Amino acid sequence: MGRARRGTRLAWVLGPTGSALAVGAILVIGSSYGSAKVNSDSMAPTYSSGELVFLEKIDAGETERGDVVFYRTAKRYQGMPVLQRVIGLGGDRVRQSPGGPVTVNGKPLAEPYVKDGDPSGTTPAYDVVVPEGRLFLLGDYRANSYDSRYFLAEQSGSVAATAVQARVLDSRAGLLLWASAALLGLLAAVGGLAAGTVSWAKRRAVG
Repeated sequence: MGRARRGTRLAWVLGPTGSALAVGAILVIGSSYGSAKVNSDSMAPTYSSGELVFLEKIDAGETERGDVVFYRTAKRYQGMPVLQRVIGLGGDRVRQSPGGPVTVNGKPLAEPYVKDGDPSGTTPAYDVVVPEGRLFLLGDYRANSYDSRYFLAEQSGSVAATAVQARVLDSRAGLLLWASAALLGLLAAVGGLAAGTVSWAKRRAVG
């Protein structure tokens, strides 16, 4: 009977605890992360068409320069979501001359990610100040990206920061940690169920 009772106690601990951990981790993953398939080469070579990227859902105020963001706006791209890189935030002055580097607030922007090392592509000259609460966005393949440069008449080419739904994860460590927690919780719940079943069987056999 001693082993049966220990098995019952183990079941009561592992089952609920494991279930709570698994459900909690799954809820966090569902509410905080997502994925999308890249549908163009405008972000090459960083992300290629057809590639699956993992996303972290963020609020508008969490966006930073250099983030690759997933956003949607009804006024562009037929309302389809796109991936582009944040170059300027509200209040930033973004400038570029044909063949030259992008400058933000007078400082040349280091852009090792751009296609073929060319930060210009076919860029016409522009010099804009990003309105507050908005973002200036460019693709990494500047010669093949229909981005903020081509909407300069619309609030300096910017989009509302609130249009951003998520950013691409540079590191998947956080996502993997929550996935591991969900798996651990599931294993604990199954272990608790197994312990409870064995305990019940032993008690029945003794009885």
